[in-house]
Amino acid sequence: MTIPIKDKIGIAKMREACAIAATVLENLKPLVRPGVTTQDLEEAGRDWIARLGARSACYGYQHGSRRYPAHTCISVNDEVVHGIPSFKRVLRDGDIVSLDIVVSHDGYIGDNAFTVPVGTVSPAIEKLLRLTREALDLGVKQALVGNRIGDISAAVQQFVEANGFSVVRDMVGHGVGVAMHEPPEIPNFGRKGTGDKIRAGMTLAIEPMVNLGAYKTKTLSDGWTIVTADGSPSAHFEHTVLTTERGPEILTIPRPVSAQASA
Repeated sequence: MTIPIKDKIGIAKMREACAIAATVLENLKPLVRPGVTTQDLEEAGRDWIARLGARSACYGYQHGSRRYPAHTCISVNDEVVHGIPSFKRVLRDGDIVSLDIVVSHDGYIGDNAFTVPVGTVSPAIEKLLRLTREALDLGVKQALVGNRIGDISAAVQQFVEANGFSVVRDMVGHGVGVAMHEPPEIPNFGRKGTGDKIRAGMTLAIEPMVNLGAYKTKTLSDGWTIVTADGSPSAHFEHTVLTTERGPEILTIPRPVSAQASA
């Protein structure tokens, strides 16, 4: 399938959608603490999305016969992605929480994620979070015009595996724009010099998902929540990136609250 190239109008709209998504995420991070439920975070995320004049791209998203029931994806510990918020899920000291925020604004999507420690986490978890974030940075640096998608994939995989962790194989990054998922797929594993050539004007959701244990995953009975098969913790970091002749530009940058227009 052809990879969409955004024109100036599309890029401007992507900038706005991504800034909103990043601002929502930034405002949720400080709320992550022991005793908070994932539903508390969901409701705060829902309210921030509305306040900033956007809507959740997750809420009602259809996969097969199922529709996603929440405005945010909040995944705890061994939950890799697509965790469904609940009042029953109370955060405890030592947990980690992936906040995945996807918004739609003026016909375009902004997509980003960040894994937050709850209180004090173990040294192994600290390393998992740090290296996953560094893997994202390395992947973004490979989103160069003239490179190939496999260059992003290889950079993430080689770094993660060299440090003793594993990359999820069943879920991948992707293009993003007028739809949440556009071509190309961006795996976190692969060979350098393979895949589609990167051209200016692509908007790519680069998102390493890294496990402390093995890479295999499974889906829970809710049909959405992806967990590690061995129960090991998993971290997830994501940016939406614009490819330009000057190099990759991260679009998911939050704005100060005072600079935001409310809905």
